[in-house]
Amino acid sequence: MYLDKAKKAEIFAEYGKKAENTGSAESQIALFTFRIKHLTEHVKANRKDFVTTRSLTQLVGKRRALLDYLYARDIERYRAIIKALGLRK
Repeated sequence: MYLDKAKKAEIFAEYGKKAENTGSAESQIALFTFRIKHLTEHVKANRKDFVTTRSLTQLVGKRRALLDYLYARDIERYRAIIKALGLRK
């Protein structure tokens, strides 16, 4: 499996305040970004997998909602996570 407990803990430790901080917006955005990258590669290889394409679209929407929340609450945290993950906006 591409996303196991160890990989999740690594993502949460890197982008959250600590490894146990799984609910912060930054750690959730980082996890969603990891999953989006994986699903994007899958969809490129399997163009007719419409279920995965829909899941990818929903995941991008969830990440966008969290980014909008972070933008409204704390612009500095928003800019930091955008820069750390290499997202465009």
